[in-house]
Amino acid sequence: MEKALWYLLAGTRGGANRARIIRLLDERPRNANQLADSLDVYYNTVRHHLDMLSDHGVVEAGGEDYGELYFLTDRFEHNREAFERITDQADLDTGSGDATDRDDTTDCDTETPN
Repeated sequence: MEKALWYLLAGTRGGANRARIIRLLDERPRNANQLADSLDVYYNTVRHHLDMLSDHGVVEAGGEDYGELYFLTDRFEHNREAFERITDQADLDTGSGDATDRDDTTDCDTETPN
């Protein structure tokens, strides 16, 4: 998983937002809309990052399609030290929530507001 974390956090655009999502989910499970509000980014941006994190086994969803909650996986928890080391070495700003400027950095070419 460490290689996947390097890729997700330091190897692609949007790594800081993905790290911020992980920090928020570490506080408590949240749905995509709650994450978008907390991070002050578009819903579609959060969905993109959640899909990437899910594809790499960092987060998992539980519940119904609408409003489903996201959790950190046990696999991630076993690799938490790697996450902390990567965010430190990559010098990522992982402050959670309440951003003053909307940051919609994704790996997508297009973005639509919610």
